[in-house]
Amino acid sequence: MTNHSISLPSPAKLNLFLHITGRRNDGYHELQTIFQFINVCDQLDFTTTNDALVHILPAIKGVPLEENLIYKAAQALKPFAKNEAFGANISLKKRLPMGGGIGGGSSNAATTLLALNQLWQCDLSTDALANIGRHLGADVPVFVRGNAAFAEGIGELLTSVEPETPFYLLVKPDCHVATGQIFADKYLTRDTPPIRIAHALKLSGQNDCLEVVKKHNPEVNEAFEWLQDYGDVKLTGTGACLFIAYNTIEDAERVRASVPKKWQTWVCQGCNVSPTHLALNQWIKKQKSLRLNSELSKPDE
Repeated sequence: MTNHSISLPSPAKLNLFLHITGRRNDGYHELQTIFQFINVCDQLDFTTTNDALVHILPAIKGVPLEENLIYKAAQALKPFAKNEAFGANISLKKRLPMGGGIGGGSSNAATTLLALNQLWQCDLSTDALANIGRHLGADVPVFVRGNAAFAEGIGELLTSVEPETPFYLLVKPDCHVATGQIFADKYLTRDTPPIRIAHALKLSGQNDCLEVVKKHNPEVNEAFEWLQDYGDVKLTGTGACLFIAYNTIEDAERVRASVPKKWQTWVCQGCNVSPTHLALNQWIKKQKSLRLNSELSKPDE
């Protein structure tokens, strides 16, 4: 088999707000949120092999291969590969912090599904890939679909939306937030009234997990208090990352320059179409062009 390769960005996401509207009998929480991508990305390089194995380099410290979402995504897709001998070498350049609430692992899993669907010639639809992704993690489907979305249910009911695309200052305190601990806390708000999409798009919105996250993580509380002097600070997801929206990149950079060095910072912009999909569509277009040129260059029989 001839090796084929693809290199794709794997972006982070922000929850522009996060409302917990109830709790189901199975323990899962009902929520409403808007997911928006940002142009801070990991990079994933995929090369097909013919050894039927999936290799990931480098290994993620503290994460066994079988628990790596990239590996799990590849294994979930394997039954649909055109040839059972298809394998892959996957290289990850990690930029997104773990435990930040910005969906790095879910994004990596979705990028893997999208890339290997092409390289392994699975020919699965976006709906089918999103369904596979749903079993890997609640946030994976939004990355598979690639559009900013209003989410309901436990995060699986997605409606494409187009919120404003400001510049963001993203700040990560030096801690890892345990999602399970946040959702188990008896003081977590679980009765925020549901709202409609039109209202959600106009809403400055709050994150119902913020107070619980700050209570369990003094580093997040400290960063939140510091940032309050510089804008409307929000928490994304149930992670450690905080963000503020600005109209210009200069405003965001100006504040970033004064942020204490002990915290990681990024200046980025909101994206309503995932950078993964933009790059993948370019790759698909290039492959079609190469095939067409190859066919045209064949001598007439």
